[in-house]
Amino acid sequence: MAATDEARRLALAAADAAADKKAHDVIVLDVSDQLVITDVFVIASAANERQVGAIVDNVEEKLREAGRKPVRREGAREGRWVLLDFVDVVVHVQHSEERSFYGLERLWKDCPQIEFEARPVTDDADEVAEA
Repeated sequence: MAATDEARRLALAAADAAADKKAHDVIVLDVSDQLVITDVFVIASAANERQVGAIVDNVEEKLREAGRKPVRREGAREGRWVLLDFVDVVVHVQHSEERSFYGLERLWKDCPQIEFEARPVTDDADEVAEA
């Protein structure tokens, strides 16, 4: 069974929010055939702990605007790997070293990837100038 449309929509919103804060290697995986507890994983990397925190905060803010709050948040204190559980979507924001070491993509390589392309980040000043 494939991920629900709602799970896909939320996962892509989370991926966009991560990309907005310059997360790199953002991928979205449909894990619904492998896991009963969630439909989609969003995995994103950051260069340092401060950036991990900024990405996590932005994902939470954007999904809160979409009417969703995480039921669980783990790892925020250390800032190396933060997990946000939105039930049907789980967001993993990892320091680049943790991502390389744990290799979540390798563990879930049999799961289909959901197409995601980061939008270019624009400055507010650019948007005002274009309007």
